[in-house]
Amino acid sequence: MADSTLQVQVVTIIALILFSLAMVYLGISASKKTKTMDSFLLGNRNIGAWMSAFAYGTTYFSAVIFIGYAGKQGWDIGLGGIWIGIGNAVLGCFLAWKVLARRSRSMTRAMNTKTMPEFFEARYNDKPMKFFSAVVIFVFLVPYSSAVYKGLGSLFNTIFPNVSVNVCMLIVACLTAFFLVLGGYLASVYTDFVQGLIMIFGVVSMVLIVVLQPQVGGLGGAISKLRAIDPSLISPYGGKYLTFLCTNILLTSFGTWGLPQMVSKFYAVKDEGSIKRATVISTVFAAFIGVGAYFVGSLSRLYLSELPQGGYDAVIPQVLLAALGDANLFSTIVLALILILLLSASMSTLSAIVLTSSSAISVDLMPHIVKSWQGKKQMAGMRILCLLFVALSFVFATMQIAIIVSIMSFSWGIVSGSFIGPYLWGLYWKKTTKLGARAGMLGGFFTVIVCTIVGTATSSFAAASANAPIFGVSAMAVSLVIVPIASLITPKLPEKTIAAAWKELN
Repeated sequence: MADSTLQVQVVTIIALILFSLAMVYLGISASKKTKTMDSFLLGNRNIGAWMSAFAYGTTYFSAVIFIGYAGKQGWDIGLGGIWIGIGNAVLGCFLAWKVLARRSRSMTRAMNTKTMPEFFEARYNDKPMKFFSAVVIFVFLVPYSSAVYKGLGSLFNTIFPNVSVNVCMLIVACLTAFFLVLGGYLASVYTDFVQGLIMIFGVVSMVLIVVLQPQVGGLGGAISKLRAIDPSLISPYGGKYLTFLCTNILLTSFGTWGLPQMVSKFYAVKDEGSIKRATVISTVFAAFIGVGAYFVGSLSRLYLSELPQGGYDAVIPQVLLAALGDANLFSTIVLALILILLLSASMSTLSAIVLTSSSAISVDLMPHIVKSWQGKKQMAGMRILCLLFVALSFVFATMQIAIIVSIMSFSWGIVSGSFIGPYLWGLYWKKTTKLGARAGMLGGFFTVIVCTIVGTATSSFAAASANAPIFGVSAMAVSLVIVPIASLITPKLPEKTIAAAWKELN
């Protein structure tokens, strides 16, 4: 047993070293092409289809989906949880690229904007909206960045039981800080591409190994055995969890439409031909990752008789340990590959969030506070902020600060709920007004705040946190509905402002 454990650890360490060297090389390579703020944030708006698609997909799926989300949905819902992965691919990727990509690219180029807060300022001629959105991004995305480490712990402790999981998180933080500070967005897309390939190979390997074990016996065996445990586990609509399932599909799919770290990928695409190809590539990527992760989670009850110690986060690691228990060289390599998969998922999401959060301060706020905050000073400040925010995310993750954990529960819903209405209507409807956009942004923001306060007062904060997905979906709906209604009864924007946004679309 000791020899097999040592073998797993040696192979994993070798894999970590090779992975780290690859990330360092890509960071150094990208740094040679990163000389301006436009190149640091958007790669000179010259990113091709494959790089753009993988950047979008790897940012979408962090380690949380492979461990916490897939484990929980699979254990509770069974095969119905796969609909979340399908929804992410169809609604969160394919439809998002179809609806948002071309107009986002064209308008941000026409208005020369690099961030979502800059977009709001230029599109609505509204500097206060820019400031407010920058603060929302900083307050709710920096704490959220610590959540991307979630999921590393259980599998890392399975392989290295005597080493603190903080070591694994420190590897993620250091590598992300290194390539991001050096090469910015260009380094991020380089590494995202490599990490995306690792994620695909890791998920395919994970699915095949888990399905082909005697505990499952292939797809037919999985269905019959799950039915024997509980018929609801093979329900095509999630059984009693239908409402919960629909809410999570809506939040995790449409929620990406209002997240600045996701939408910004469209700003950097090279041309419209690349958009068409990236739409297909990112959708296929999302289908592989999302459906694969939730499918493995849905088979967890065939490996485990009861929820393991450590709760839902321990479900997938225990399944993998059972499926790869032979400890031969092949299973050892696969286990190491899956750990690298989780590292890749964490790093890609972390780099996107940190870049977005840093730009909210360096690009959207500081130039209005320090008038000389331009050129080399702004670039240096951006790099320092990236380093600082990676460090903060690591500290928050290791210390589990109560208020940070609380903010994380609502971050996805509150950010997307605030931005989705003003952004989507701003792309398509020339009659969207400044006050209409403000109303949608504030409406989405306060929907989550008010629901949380009421839920805490009537029940408990824990109960309110459990309903965070419902609050997020409600906030997005409120934002989307309020913007056009308020725009119909408020003063129009100057024709000059509208013409500037539509310059490349006419």
